Amino acid sequence: MPLPDLFRPIVDFALPPRCPICGVTVEADHRFCLDCWQQLSFIARPWCVGCGLPLAFDPAEESLCIDCLIDPPIHDGVRAVVRYDDRSSLIAMRLKYGNRLGLARLIAEHLQKFTVECPENSIIVPVPLHHSRLWRRGFNQSILIGRELSRVTGIGMDYRVIYRSRITPPLRGMTGKQRRKTVDEAFLLRTDARARIGGKSILLVDDVYTSGSTSNACARLLKKAGAERVLVFCWARVISGFENS
Repeated sequence: MPLPDLFRPIVDFALPPRCPICGVTVEADHRFCLDCWQQLSFIARPWCVGCGLPLAFDPAEESLCIDCLIDPPIHDGVRAVVRYDDRSSLIAMRLKYGNRLGLARLIAEHLQKFTVECPENSIIVPVPLHHSRLWRRGFNQSILIGRELSRVTGIGMDYRVIYRSRITPPLRGMTGKQRRKTVDEAFLLRTDARARIGGKSILLVDDVYTSGSTSNACARLLKKAGAERVLVFCWARVISGFENS
């Protein structure tokens, strides 16, 4: 229930909005202070149309990075707000493990700008969480982000298309082939998936894009169910060599 305007000044005085990274007082909810805003590395064009990797120069339209030329992704692109680093990671970690559920709205508000390129038949599908982790955590952060993105854009969301049938072990140290096999076996389609998403463009929502294994596993199933296009939406994208820079 929204707070009545009559009580807003009292609450703002007692609990003023704070920067979600450093905690200093800011002018409004879901806003960064100037220092943290300037230190976030926002991702903008030009980027690889396959994986969203920022490119050093503006190449020909629809250009792929070297990795995507060698091994094209199953999905149709990545739209990430920022590069994953020590600051941006705090947003994802505090949402996922710190119960700062309001950060899902912050992420969605930044993702909203990417939806201008999405067709009218788009639908939001959050990356599923295994039921044991869902019980332990109490929520799926991707569903929270997807719900807020649906609220601010009017695009419908369906979280009952794919499900996670097993917990995957840490993928670090695995070869690409091992990662694909491990993650592919962790997701399954629900029996009515084709009726839900056939012929639609999917916005696959997650908090962080790392190696792309999870996104590709989900995209493979979504396309098997008849999805025309799968575009990955996330808060942060891991870029090798940049995480602690």
